Amino acid sequence: MKHLIVWMPALLALATGSAMAEDKAGAKPAPTQKQAAPAASPGGESQMEILRQKLKTDKRYIVSENMELTAAEAKEFWPLYDAYQKDLEKLNQRLSSIATTYLDAYNKGPISDDLSKKLVKDSLELEQAELEAKQKTLDKVKKVLPPFKVVRYAQIENKIRALVKYELAVQIPVAD
Repeated sequence: MKHLIVWMPALLALATGSAMAEDKAGAKPAPTQKQAAPAASPGGESQMEILRQKLKTDKRYIVSENMELTAAEAKEFWPLYDAYQKDLEKLNQRLSSIATTYLDAYNKGPISDDLSKKLVKDSLELEQAELEAKQKTLDKVKKVLPPFKVVRYAQIENKIRALVKYELAVQIPVAD
């Protein structure tokens, strides 16, 4: 896990850069303040997409360095890892949608009761879907790795996910 500790600050920095761009103090921006669109690279990719790709690459490296897989284990593990990352990508899109809906409403004034109820419902459904995806993946990983490597992988994923969620929590203001 020594590599995980070394790479966590870099991964967090990337997650911070790719998280929602909001006032970190939690103060509402002025009503006329608009959020700038991410700058596009010469190839047409937004800075946000470049950061996401770097985050994926760095995360894979962190997992690789900390799992200490044999060649046989790696052959079985990496397809499961890739499938789980695709599941997480879909969940992240849902999370982004929920956060954007909330931030848009927050910036316009008090959030309605109906929207508040919907946001809570959507957030709980997202948490449930994330738990189910994790369980499905770990059940498969248990079939190809020894137990100590299964728990190691679960820990790595949990730590990375916690960092990303923490950064979002810091950036998203509490409802009025």
